[in-house]
Amino acid sequence: MSFRTLYFTILSFQVGILAIPRDFNEKTNFVILLMDDMGWGDLGVFGDPAKQTPNLDQMATEGLLFPDFYTANPICSPSRASLLSGRLPIRNGFYTTNQRGHNSYAPQNIDGGISDYEILLPELLKEHGYRSKIIGKWHLGQQPQYLPHNHGFDEFFGAPNCHFGPNDPKDAPNIPVYKDAKMVGRYYEGDFNINLESGESNLTQRFIEEGIEFIESQTKKGQPFFLYWAADASHIPVYASKPFLGKSTRGHYGDAVMELDYGVGQILSTLKRLGIAENTLVFFSSDNGAATYNKLNGGSNGPFLCGKETTFEGGFREPTIAWWPGKVAAGKVSDQIGSLMDLYATFLDVAGIPAPKDRILDGISLKSTLLNNTLIDRPIFYYRGDLLMAARVGQHKAHFWTWANDLWEYKQGMDFCPGQWLENMTVHHQEDHTTQPLLFDLARDYGEKYQIKPHSTEYKEAMKKINTAVKEHLERLKKGEPQLNFCDPAVMNWAPPGCREIGQCLPVPPSNRTLCFWPH
Repeated sequence: MSFRTLYFTILSFQVGILAIPRDFNEKTNFVILLMDDMGWGDLGVFGDPAKQTPNLDQMATEGLLFPDFYTANPICSPSRASLLSGRLPIRNGFYTTNQRGHNSYAPQNIDGGISDYEILLPELLKEHGYRSKIIGKWHLGQQPQYLPHNHGFDEFFGAPNCHFGPNDPKDAPNIPVYKDAKMVGRYYEGDFNINLESGESNLTQRFIEEGIEFIESQTKKGQPFFLYWAADASHIPVYASKPFLGKSTRGHYGDAVMELDYGVGQILSTLKRLGIAENTLVFFSSDNGAATYNKLNGGSNGPFLCGKETTFEGGFREPTIAWWPGKVAAGKVSDQIGSLMDLYATFLDVAGIPAPKDRILDGISLKSTLLNNTLIDRPIFYYRGDLLMAARVGQHKAHFWTWANDLWEYKQGMDFCPGQWLENMTVHHQEDHTTQPLLFDLARDYGEKYQIKPHSTEYKEAMKKINTAVKEHLERLKKGEPQLNFCDPAVMNWAPPGCREIGQCLPVPPSNRTLCFWPH
């Protein structure tokens, strides 16, 4: 019997049938609206001068704004693994040891994925009568054993990997689109086309329709639900449907943001229309900071330093809003330091479901923050791959290692910190500051520009607290088996489940398992 089977057999016995309420409507529904590479400064409520996100701005007016909210990693796959597991990538295995301190993710040739040891949020919700659906990007492994239906999700409409393409099928297949456990097509083909020249695609509209249909179906059944709406239009290549193309002041990226904002509005309106808004906790956020290196097709990280791929604030700070009418006081701003990993513990706490006791969770429950706007002290750890780069306690952040990206990559035009050169910070080699960390006061210095002098009382007192938090963290750290070390062309999406029924199977090449190379 596998660990997973044993765990849920015991859990089912302990919970018993009496733990599932007869009236499912008494349970709180949960919705996560997770954007892809959307920056802190892309929302009107966070200062975008164009103010072209009216629905998100209204969501903030009706909900609780979190200006101090973080991801668990500055790149997509590890961030998403941490959101659903409540644990840092260094624990859940979504990192690499191939190159020290380098980011990694789950392209379609990755020979790894979310581990069976990790107990994802939908798995625990399922044991208590919830039905869960993921819409959009999964990105936690594309082989069948790693797909959503094997990790707690009952429904899936979207893709296992990024929408890169179109690909030459001799070298790499186009990414499949799944309806539940079987593919129904591929990106850049038929109904799932993305026009790279015009930026037109109807995918976001399809994701909106799928989300509304799921909410309506679950409401009709009277069954509590968890909707994970992970639309990816703001990740390159960015796209929008025809009604939104050319409508923003920020090119195709702005068009994509406008349509995603529209989608958020449609989902929240559906909850209101069905009379379940007061029984549904919704969180809006992004998987990592905006990809500032994408120039015209990247977002804004507001006043923060750098962006995606880095452990500076622009890579980790996310635009976050909580919405729960009648429960969360409207129009408030929270000073709570939060993390995407907190959604795991928060949802379980709200639902009255015990969290797993056999592992360390890095997220905390924000239930009291949501209901009473209370503040909870907690550290934030900034990892890049297998390396602890920085830590924050209170308003102070210490950098133990700094770098932007390699010099050879920078010379090729890949700049993670455009126009933001800072000595000892945005450098193009890994710079070691472990003997004397670089310390910043984020309450006074959003952009991490002014180092606190090491001989000062403030430095000594702040570093004492940070060092204590780091020491405790490292002493309790049990690293997960790294899942992002090996790549193999044979594991790509040549012949996914369901390909035979629609005539889209491709020949599988011989296995050639090698160490992946991660440039960032």
